[in-house]
Amino acid sequence: MKSSTYNLKNGFFGKYGGQFVPPQLTVILQEVEREYHKAKRDPTFVKEYEQLLHNYVGRPSPVYFASHLTKHVGGAQIYLKREDLNHTGAHKINHTIGEALLAKRMGKTKLLAETGAGQHGVALATAAAMLGLKCEIHMGAIDMDKQVINVERMHLLGADVVRVEAGGKSLKEAVDSAFAAYVADPEHTFFGIGSVVGPRPYPEMVRDFQSIVGREARRQFKTMTGKLPDHLVACVGGGSNAMGLFHAFLRDKSVSMTGVEPGGKSFKPGEHAATLTLGTPGTLHGMFTYLLQDKDGEPLPVHSIASGLDYPGVGPQHAAKMLVGCSTRRATTKMHLMHFGCSRALRASSQRSRAPMLSPMR
Repeated sequence: MKSSTYNLKNGFFGKYGGQFVPPQLTVILQEVEREYHKAKRDPTFVKEYEQLLHNYVGRPSPVYFASHLTKHVGGAQIYLKREDLNHTGAHKINHTIGEALLAKRMGKTKLLAETGAGQHGVALATAAAMLGLKCEIHMGAIDMDKQVINVERMHLLGADVVRVEAGGKSLKEAVDSAFAAYVADPEHTFFGIGSVVGPRPYPEMVRDFQSIVGREARRQFKTMTGKLPDHLVACVGGGSNAMGLFHAFLRDKSVSMTGVEPGGKSFKPGEHAATLTLGTPGTLHGMFTYLLQDKDGEPLPVHSIASGLDYPGVGPQHAAKMLVGCSTRRATTKMHLMHFGCSRALRASSQRSRAPMLSPMR
């Protein structure tokens, strides 16, 4: 594992990030932060993590030249970073392995988390089963009904899945519920947040574990083509998928980046989850970031057909990088988010670049 503190100071990326939590959580999170920084400098921890990525997850995941998609979109040569080929079928396993190893190191006996699409829940349950830890996953009722197969997978892996019926019954409420459970039993529990969101150190920690995606992609693309990609495209909900790809390229001025977020049914309040496009700065789940909120600062209802993208906030590093011009964002309406959203972004990128790389949606 390779970590980075690029533009990070005291848990802030510029003015975004931080640790805005009740006093009873501060001491708990300080312990997590302290132990994480020790672990990432420990060669034994890093070696075990990297061996599991290679031997258990199946890394490196390949980069594939998508010739048919290239022809369909027209103009750009499109390459896919195939995170869907990892064990459990998504990028989430990259950070859940790290979180589970850290929990074990800290003497915790249970992993706790939220999930939207279910991929993070499946990945955390997988890591827990492998390391002999208990696992509890909180999931919104709407997402559970949409993602029945992943719910069954979590059960088969031995996880307890908590159905959240509050509020919008989606990812935001699942995070609320999981935080409440965490405060109730921090002594035995490790909170394995599923994205680059939340109070410090989670945006940094999840980013560091996910940065393997971009580091591999950078090396693989240069081997295949002799140069860096012109453009990176990834979906953004909380943003672990996108930040995992983007982070290794942040210092490369020749590489542009586009995050695609869900426009839902329309840009009316409650009918989309286009946080960076239509949001404003505020505080959510212990971080200062961009979010969709009302005049009183309360999170607005959100919508996306894609479970896991129906979140009213975004990772603080995404908010910071968008505002300093390191990345752009596009919101797409239409029901078929993956097809319409990414193809629109790729068509736009094809007008100004030759070789974009797409990180598939979870």
